[in-house]
Amino acid sequence: MPPKTITGPDEVKAHVGQEIGVSEWYEVTQEEIDAFAEVTGDHQWIHTDPERAAQTPFGGTIAHGLYTLSLGPRFSYEVMDMQGFAFGVNYGYGKVRFPAPLPVGSKVRMRAELTNVDDVPGGIQITVTQTFEREGEEKPVCVAESLARLFTGG
Repeated sequence: MPPKTITGPDEVKAHVGQEIGVSEWYEVTQEEIDAFAEVTGDHQWIHTDPERAAQTPFGGTIAHGLYTLSLGPRFSYEVMDMQGFAFGVNYGYGKVRFPAPLPVGSKVRMRAELTNVDDVPGGIQITVTQTFEREGEEKPVCVAESLARLFTGG
């Protein structure tokens, strides 16, 4: 499904309180978790040692919470296309929580809801609540308030 195109500040504001879309399912692999551990230097065994992790209540390795959060941009491009702006930047995050583990080998997707828009000098700041869902589970694996600034002038 193509991303939802939203054009300009007024149209963005009109979508506050609405779900923008849901990404496709994405499989989490041990290779990706190991690569993430290399990049971040976070080699905690619950993520990188399948044999040891098999002895835990999780039954195997789980994704780093920050790995899950880092899928946000990938999924955002699948879900929405903001047009009518010169450029946009990631402004950070508000509240971020990891209510459930994301086991390696499972599938995850992101649900995006535009929850707030504020005027800022040169453009707008949007808050998108990103809810990361594990296939077959009710409890989300991550819920984050992503902040971005979209500027109308170059």
